[in-house]
Amino acid sequence: MMIVTSGAAHAVVNAILKSGRDKMSSRALIDGFAALLVLPVAFFVPLPTGAWHWLLGSWATHVFYLYCLIRSFELADMIVAYPIARGVAPALASIVAVGAFHERMTWPIAAGIGLVSTGVMTVGVGRHVSPVALRWAGATGVSIALYTVLDAQGVRAAPSAASYIVWNYLMLGGGIGLLFAVWRGPAFVGAARGEWKAGLVAGALSILSYGLALAAYRMGATPRLAALRESSILFGVAIAVLVLKERLTRSRAIGVGVIAAGAVTLLMLR
Repeated sequence: MMIVTSGAAHAVVNAILKSGRDKMSSRALIDGFAALLVLPVAFFVPLPTGAWHWLLGSWATHVFYLYCLIRSFELADMIVAYPIARGVAPALASIVAVGAFHERMTWPIAAGIGLVSTGVMTVGVGRHVSPVALRWAGATGVSIALYTVLDAQGVRAAPSAASYIVWNYLMLGGGIGLLFAVWRGPAFVGAARGEWKAGLVAGALSILSYGLALAAYRMGATPRLAALRESSILFGVAIAVLVLKERLTRSRAIGVGVIAAGAVTLLMLR
């Protein structure tokens, strides 16, 4: 249930990002607040010895991921961009985890991954979707797959899950948050005045979301958990329809059902 809770929190964070007027400034606030919130804990956890190279690789991938995510959210509804990005990720992450790191893959896990991926793509793809938005969302999915595998290896190499989680957020917030804030310049100051409360909430939820995911990756197989986390789209679709007032078509509703079937399949596996 850790990974499902992670997915729910992730959907809320992305809804807050999508609702922000200046999305790069919103992302800077989210990551900056997350870093500030975990900073006191850094004095009580060991350094992530043995995992620094994984953290650096993850940091570089996250820069690309967040930029692609912002661009996709600027060009398309959340109900389109979010499922495409999350749908590409589990299949690619599984291929890399199995092929490069020899993690275990079974037919039931493969079936669950296939259902989740098919469902999210069904939710996200349809008429009137900009090709440019599709490309940015697809690039987001590729980067998600890469950082998922890097962080799964990194959290296992670190002395503890808490050590990797804390330093992951310190590097993301202190690096990417600052980078995006400087990038936006004076516009960031204006956005921060109006959106700092939402950024603080999203930053805290971000720690909950990916912190739970990283803790789960330390204990379980990446292919199954990466796919199961994409059940976040169920929560994302609900938020997009009920809060952001985006339209849910019949094909997207069918896709949600397929995702649910895949999530149930993965939850039943041990």
